[in-house]
Amino acid sequence: TGVQRLAQILLVGDEALENAQVETVQDQNGLQAIKVTFNSGILFPTNGSTLSQSSKNELSQFASKMSDMQDTDITIYGHTDNTGSDAVNERLSNERAQSVANYLKNCGIASSRMTTEGKSYSMPVADNSTKEGRARNRRVEIYITANKTMIEKAENGTL
Repeated sequence: TGVQRLAQILLVGDEALENAQVETVQDQNGLQAIKVTFNSGILFPTNGSTLSQSSKNELSQFASKMSDMQDTDITIYGHTDNTGSDAVNERLSNERAQSVANYLKNCGIASSRMTTEGKSYSMPVADNSTKEGRARNRRVEIYITANKTMIEKAENGTL
C-alpha cells in the first residue's frame, strides 16, 4: 500500500529520518498510518507549549522529508500529564499540537495537509504518579496517512 511504501522511504536510504522511530500502525479510525516518534519526544515543560530547540531541529528534518510527499496527510495529537484541571489540559493539549503544526507550516508544510487535536491526558504513555512519567506524557505525536491521491496511485500500481 501507499503507507507501507512511505514507511520504507522514511526508514531507509537518503530519505531516512534520523533521530526518529517510524512505525506502521492503525490510526484511531482503523486506517493504516505511520507514527513518527522523535527521540526528543517533542516534550514540553509543565503548563507550556513552546518547542525546544532539539524538537525544532527534528521537526525541520521531518518537514524537509515530507515536503516531497504531497500525497499524505499529517495528524498532530497534543497530550498532557494529569496535573491541573480538565479545562486547562484540554486547552494545553490543543496548544501543543498547534505549536507543532505552526512550526511545520513555517518549514513549508501546507496547513491544508495538517490536522491538530488535543487529547488532554486521556492517553498517557507513562506513569503520571512520577515526575519522569509526567514529563514523558507532555508530548505531541505525529501520524501520517495516505490521502485519496496516494490511495488511488497505490491501487493503480503507479506509486
